[in-house]
Amino acid sequence: MCGAELKSLPDGVQRVARVLQEMGHPHVPQLLDDAARTAQQAADALGVTLGQIAKSIIFRRKSDDAAVLVITSGDRRVDEKKVDALVGRTGRADADFVKARTGFAIGGVSPVGHLQPPVTLIDRDLLRFDEIWAAAGHPHAVFRLRPQDLPGLTGGAPVADVAQAPAPSAPPGTQLATHPDTTGGAA
Repeated sequence: MCGAELKSLPDGVQRVARVLQEMGHPHVPQLLDDAARTAQQAADALGVTLGQIAKSIIFRRKSDDAAVLVITSGDRRVDEKKVDALVGRTGRADADFVKARTGFAIGGVSPVGHLQPPVTLIDRDLLRFDEIWAAAGHPHAVFRLRPQDLPGLTGGAPVADVAQAPAPSAPPGTQLATHPDTTGGAA
């Protein structure tokens, strides 16, 4: 992406694109026609499985008010007890905290390009896939990557077990109730 192309993109997408370019990442952010504020919306727009969406969920560490970024698969929910065991006690982050620490609005939080580097954990369940997609700084923007790219793109963040066990499958002809996770957006 050249400088002129970058200037036409929203600020958060420009920041993500610059980081990806500086790190030699082969894929640039793509703008979607519709917003992808949830992992399901992103998966539908891209024609991929829900699990291939890397959700970027921000928590607030209680001891020092640090942002904690958990990157997990779109079909998994973060297990806060597992996160707390690794980084110390955390709580939910509100929209103002997310925007102030990351520079991104909820629904567009990227795993890279944060205003203040967060404490980052990468869920091992993402490694099930050859290719995943993450938010690129705006609810309409995503970028493609391989799960194994995440530690390098995030400054060496560890891969850990931070997701709840998958929900059981519904018997044929029934549907399980779902609760969308919108705290971090598509990625």
